Amino acid sequence: MSTTVVDRQPAPHKKCVLIVDDDVELASIYQHLLETFNYEVSTAANGKVALGQILRRDVNAIICDLRMPELEGDLFYSTIERVKPYLCRRFIFLTGAADDPKYHSFLNQVRSPVLHKPVHPERLLLELQRLPEA
Repeated sequence: MSTTVVDRQPAPHKKCVLIVDDDVELASIYQHLLETFNYEVSTAANGKVALGQILRRDVNAIICDLRMPELEGDLFYSTIERVKPYLCRRFIFLTGAADDPKYHSFLNQVRSPVLHKPVHPERLLLELQRLPEA
């Protein structure tokens, strides 16, 4: 009997996920995927919008792009570290900019998973399942 990396069963209770990405089409694709697996999903086009959402409501996971307008992923993470540090364990970073020297220091220090775009849906689901429980 073969096994897959991702448990094909939907989450038993809805976990809240915030997707922070300025690529609206990509965020929508991830949102649809996660909702199919019974996640409650909200999106934000940048860290500034996401910060407003996080200050109003905690989430079980934050899927965050690095390069965005207004408040980039690394600075958004640093802000969360100051206001709600317990949420830092719940980040998954997505990026097409991992080779950008601007982010090297941050990516070497952060303990969150870093996935390189394009991210395979199975990989994203697997990383979500690995995050610590709230």
